[in-house]
Amino acid sequence: MWWKKASCPVRPVEQQWIDENLDWYVAEFGADVLRREVVLPERSFLPAGYTGSEDDVRELFAIMCDRLEVPPGRVRLDLQPVETDELLENLPMFESSSSGAAAHWQRRDGVTVVTVDMADTTQPVGLIATMAHELAHQRLLGEQRIDPDRRDGEPLTDLFTVFFGFGIFNANAAFEFYRTGRRGYGTRRLGYLTEAMYGYALGRYAWLRGEREPDWARYLDTNPREWMKQSVRWLESDVG
Repeated sequence: MWWKKASCPVRPVEQQWIDENLDWYVAEFGADVLRREVVLPERSFLPAGYTGSEDDVRELFAIMCDRLEVPPGRVRLDLQPVETDELLENLPMFESSSSGAAAHWQRRDGVTVVTVDMADTTQPVGLIATMAHELAHQRLLGEQRIDPDRRDGEPLTDLFTVFFGFGIFNANAAFEFYRTGRRGYGTRRLGYLTEAMYGYALGRYAWLRGEREPDWARYLDTNPREWMKQSVRWLESDVG
């Protein structure tokens, strides 16, 4: 019924985890970060004339380092070239992958390195989501803010992207349905939070910012957008 009280779209344990860690981010990085402009999936955020070239990716990486407050020279970007394989022509009609390893963060001889797969650079939403996640590792692990053995380290890193304004990218990349050439379709999951968890995290993020119907929500894919709206309604009725 239309007057039925809104419910939280995630389990209580997930809701508590998101609430507590967003509060921790405010305490750790400051409320000013919370009030910054949300990054929108528009071409204006990309380098002019972006095509996914190596130069484009390096320029985009520098833009993101600046936005996420990673000092220049603190992280090195390595680009992994595309590997062609004739066997790709014989892929099945439907594919599925999860927690995509399109990039990874590591320490090499005392230097932090983020490696990005050039095969994914023509898809800016997924690329930005991946870079945001790996640069979040630098802010959390590289700056020794969390224990490297922390069990929830990866989902916490995804939540960082929401707090620093990249939540639209990571929520939209959480589940993708895409064409696999001419032969069929596939699905891909990127990251460690579900669409519902992103929806609630973005709802809580908006609620903390004092936004009840944020304009930026229209850039979200259908599922995270509806869960975000449901979360805001639930927060309004439950928390007040």
